[in-house]
Amino acid sequence: MIHPWHDVTPGEHIPQEFNAVIEIPFGSSVKYELDKSSGLIKLDRVLFSAVFYPANYGFIPQTLAEDDDPLDVLVFCQETVVPLTLMHARTIGLMTMIDGGKKDHKIIAVATEDPEYNSYREASEMPPHRLQMLRRFFLDYKHLEGKSVEVEEIQSAQAAYPVIEDALARYSRQRRKGFKA
Repeated sequence: MIHPWHDVTPGEHIPQEFNAVIEIPFGSSVKYELDKSSGLIKLDRVLFSAVFYPANYGFIPQTLAEDDDPLDVLVFCQETVVPLTLMHARTIGLMTMIDGGKKDHKIIAVATEDPEYNSYREASEMPPHRLQMLRRFFLDYKHLEGKSVEVEEIQSAQAAYPVIEDALARYSRQRRKGFKA
């Protein structure tokens, strides 16, 4: 069995385009996440608030974010996809949260194989309401758990590229040291 974090390539056109592994389907109120040791998807929790994920949510393989998890990605697509689906995506922006005092970057992307979204190149081209829903979800989803997060304004694709490259480099450094989930 291959491990979706370690054995799936992010693709040759990263940081502009990449393969994303989906953990949480668009519309879900269930937070699934990668079990780093086995490569399976596990139930983290059912969200405490009456909210749902506004996009398919997952990670970019072979990346390591500042929170010691794979780099998060939100992939806009008109359809819900099942966990562990591999989606080809294009970077269109960056949303940074402060969660528990730590930066938690979210790459915003579109599914390149979805004709409704694949023409977008920048988050600013998206309908403003769609981006407001995205920010609002992350402001609200932990509220009933008694936790608060800050969500910065959504930035351009260009702002996301160094975050992706840094996560790729951090992953490579850790793997050379013998790091494995």
